[in-house]
Amino acid sequence: MPDLHSSLVSLSPILVVGIFLVGLRWSAAKAMPLAYVTAVTVAYFYWQVDLTQIEAASLKGLAVTFTLLYIIFGAILLLNTLSESGGLSVIRSGFTRITADRRVQVIIVAWLFGSFIEGTAGFGTPAAVCVPLLVGLGFPAKSAVISGMLIQSTPVSFGAVGTPILVGVRKGLEGNENVISYATASGFESWTEMLPVIATRVAILHAVAGTLIPLFVVCLMTKLFGRDQRFSDGLRIWKFALFAALAMTIPYVAIAFLLGPEFPSMIGSLIGLAIVVPAAKHRFLLPKNEVWDFDSGSKRDESWNGRIEIKLEEPTTHLPMWKAWLPYMMIATLLVISRLPVLGIGNLLKSITIPGNENVFGSTVSISPVEFLYSPGSVFIVTCLFAAVLHRMNWSAMGRATAKSAKMVFSASVALVFAVPMVQVFINSTGGAAGLDSMPNELASGVASLAGSAWPAFSPLIGGLGAFVAGSNTISNMMFSQFQFGVAEQIGASPLWVVALQAVGGAAGNVICVHNVVAACAVVGLIGREGEIIRVTFLVFLYYIIVAGTLGMMFA
Repeated sequence: MPDLHSSLVSLSPILVVGIFLVGLRWSAAKAMPLAYVTAVTVAYFYWQVDLTQIEAASLKGLAVTFTLLYIIFGAILLLNTLSESGGLSVIRSGFTRITADRRVQVIIVAWLFGSFIEGTAGFGTPAAVCVPLLVGLGFPAKSAVISGMLIQSTPVSFGAVGTPILVGVRKGLEGNENVISYATASGFESWTEMLPVIATRVAILHAVAGTLIPLFVVCLMTKLFGRDQRFSDGLRIWKFALFAALAMTIPYVAIAFLLGPEFPSMIGSLIGLAIVVPAAKHRFLLPKNEVWDFDSGSKRDESWNGRIEIKLEEPTTHLPMWKAWLPYMMIATLLVISRLPVLGIGNLLKSITIPGNENVFGSTVSISPVEFLYSPGSVFIVTCLFAAVLHRMNWSAMGRATAKSAKMVFSASVALVFAVPMVQVFINSTGGAAGLDSMPNELASGVASLAGSAWPAFSPLIGGLGAFVAGSNTISNMMFSQFQFGVAEQIGASPLWVVALQAVGGAAGNVICVHNVVAACAVVGLIGREGEIIRVTFLVFLYYIIVAGTLGMMFA
């Protein structure tokens, strides 16, 4: 039986984040240094990890922080470039022609377009694209961040062309004799043939839990940011919200079954867009003669707005709709062609890197090479240059956009400089003189010992905590897939269903992940308000893991 005391101690960095960031509403810039100090203290004194291991993990965290800030800078630069060129103004008027109803706009932009960006790039990119786009359309910054974060659940398990399954689950299960034996006994020629089966089960679980996500997004928006602050204003379009959800989730499941884990989010969302946009134009399933909008700017609560005002400049020359949208289409295209393995372009881009470092300071920690050209940040910057030429911007406008972007990125850096190293210390806490497993595994073992045969109900929670800490469904799956598989075999549950529950919980954990929230807040100037965002998104995280856990008890 695992040492429950160690499990409780391993919780301490997470509790610090929960208490100070969410409970006491400290800014991430204040709370995350405290969480980092807590993780270091626990690792050094309780886990008795060598100081060099802690230093190496911290350095790896700083390297990861650099890559995140690069992506954030690119996203902010795109926002400011299109704002200066007049592109956002044209896009906003185009959405008004589809529908002026903010409830419908948020479904199209956050749920469908956001799911497409998740399917192509993953790793927090949807928030970097969709959150500023929503603000450019006239959404309050806080509403845009919450909406952008909430959709980072259902499409995430198949984000970045299936990376959480094809890399996360695969690496997590790789080399385990029990996994190979189970596959052989179940009639699989190779254990990797189980991955598409797991993917189909992940899609089924997400389709059940995720079908209500668009409705939640709309209802929370009307309750928190509406003129009358009522859930009922969101519920009035429940038919359309469910229709938009099913337009994505039904093809999403079918594609997971037919094609595997690479394309459910990408193709499912494209099919959804093709169905929902024309339906919205014709007000299909929407109340007649009713358009919901926020209060005008002068009447809005100031706490809803970001610190940086996004001014929509009118284009200096005629700018047709297709030209205004072309930068976003270019982003989507570049992300797709660089991430489809069959094209080989991604491998070429990955070959040009900033070198990494194996066994930093003689520890077990290695820093991966920085794939500079493969990063979404480079896609954003290339697109900005393209947009500047396409929209005939002058040098002064580009200079203003760049200066604003650099200032906004600097404000996000303080929180991330401590948040990501804290994560790396937490994960890389093995090999200490105390003889304990890593903090995440000690935590999971403690929960498993208490749950017993009810483990499938708690399996998504562990996946979610992994993503909350690591900021990645992929890393959560790497950490816990083998553990989840083993616990399932011990209690006589289906290992494939339990690993699927892990992947679904890991996806749900993205909605409360601290550095994802920091990144989303940074792109619209909402730094310091991260705890307020997580207080809202946590409710949807709780819903997701309860639904997934209930389904797990039924199926597993």
